[in-house]
Amino acid sequence: MRSIRPTALRLGAIGLVSALALTACGSEEDPKAADKPATSQGADKGDSGLSELPELPADLTDRLKEHGIDLDEWEKGGWKNWDKDKWLREAEDFVNPVIKDLWKPERMEEAKDPVQTIDTKAATDSDAGVTDPDPAPVEAQEEKKPYWKHAAPVGKIFFDTPEGAAVCSGTIVKDPNNPGKSNLVWTAGHCVHAGAEGGWFRNIAFIPAYNREGKSPAELQNATADEVAPYGQFWADWVSTSGEWINGTTAATSGASYEYDYAVMHVKPEKGGKSLEETVGAALPVDFDAPSATEIGTMGAWGYPQAPPFNGVQMFKCLDKPVRLSLTPSAPTMFRIGCTMTAGSSGGGWFHVKPDKKTYLVSNTSIGPAGSAGWLAGPQLGAGAEELFLQMSEKYGSS
Repeated sequence: MRSIRPTALRLGAIGLVSALALTACGSEEDPKAADKPATSQGADKGDSGLSELPELPADLTDRLKEHGIDLDEWEKGGWKNWDKDKWLREAEDFVNPVIKDLWKPERMEEAKDPVQTIDTKAATDSDAGVTDPDPAPVEAQEEKKPYWKHAAPVGKIFFDTPEGAAVCSGTIVKDPNNPGKSNLVWTAGHCVHAGAEGGWFRNIAFIPAYNREGKSPAELQNATADEVAPYGQFWADWVSTSGEWINGTTAATSGASYEYDYAVMHVKPEKGGKSLEETVGAALPVDFDAPSATEIGTMGAWGYPQAPPFNGVQMFKCLDKPVRLSLTPSAPTMFRIGCTMTAGSSGGGWFHVKPDKKTYLVSNTSIGPAGSAGWLAGPQLGAGAEELFLQMSEKYGSS
């Protein structure tokens, strides 16, 4: 699908490898023994503020009935009806009932990446704003194994679209109103909502440290449930993304708002009662006031790329100094780094180390170049993203 051009890591990347602390506490033999460390639906309307967030759905049967949907029929396959009148799209309409054993290994294997690419030449030729030259490609490196030990907050997201089962990547983030017990996962808007042309995706589930030993697709055929999902599956019971993404109002080249392509999920375990952060033993804070691309040092992007030559079951990372990408004059510039990861890594977190020596999430993978591989771009997380995140934390933090 895309060509991959290997290159050496840029100056400064090696230092970040040791500085980026994405690890969990606990023993290598039993990741579920992790020590306890010391949601989400609504639309981010940018400067206009957020709409009032509703309560978490206590009775999904009633929520579905409001839209003429029977829960029993939904669980038996009614969710496959993507007719326009059945595809819920408004910020307050998200529903995601848990369907037990839906995401089995064979179904996970069938899931495809939601490809998001853009012709940056068309963008830069349209007086879009300030765009730096394309960064040199950086060859993606597989994360050390086991993944739960070296990058525990990173995981894989599975969901259903009208085209079939799909995959993205995501990151466990700290909840400021529920310290040590976060149930929040950061990802891309296009991993949860189809944007202007559609509505909310369905059957959204997050698996932290997916395929913990980095087994090949063939080896996964005989893997145990704990090897595939060492901490279990966590289903989204509420999701928030930006109003700009839902309405697709800013990017002149595509009709999609990649500058606002971010989302936060509130999740609950398919089994058990502990929070996501307690279960995994790790979560990362989000930095909504990061320096611009011209001022920041090296960033790292993590994810599960699936488009060739990758296979979607192994975790990779790229380290590079970001540059600017501008798609629309009225919107913020995006971060862009050299990276050969492909689709499937969408939604994966971008991290940097602040002067306090702590690792923060600062962006997420949104788009790559049309027709090739070599770089990724992600949104700057400003005031609108912070408002969305804090309202979710305040509303659902103790849920």
